[in-house]
Amino acid sequence: MTQSAAGYAGDVSPKEAFEILSTDADAVLVDCRTTPEWQFVGVPDLSPLGKEAVLLSWQVYPAMEVQADFAEQVKTHGVTPDQPVLLLCRSGVRSKAAAIALTQAGFHKAFNVAEGFEGDKDGEQHRGRAGGWKAANLPWVQK
Repeated sequence: MTQSAAGYAGDVSPKEAFEILSTDADAVLVDCRTTPEWQFVGVPDLSPLGKEAVLLSWQVYPAMEVQADFAEQVKTHGVTPDQPVLLLCRSGVRSKAAAIALTQAGFHKAFNVAEGFEGDKDGEQHRGRAGGWKAANLPWVQK
């Protein structure tokens, strides 16, 4: 786990995120990708941990406008500012922005899952092989 001075709790790898979710009953995963990504790419499967990921878009498809009330929406899903919140997007860019926004809203344990769900593109320009949740062989399901 890397502590950050960039306005949020820090970056964690997908495996570190899964370990936190496995060992901390209060830890929550917020998948902040878009509905098409959840539907067509897949979502983390936290059922082996007795949990479910919160599916809440940071940017709303198709305009990709930032959801201004994102922190309030997180709270609406029952997440409190004292819980560890692990934010996941495709590659770690949107989730970092969401972690910063949550921190500014009083969530002091908002972590970015670096590499995201699919990671960067590999040599063949495909995602999901070179990094991220999927490449780490963590549980996920296709919707």
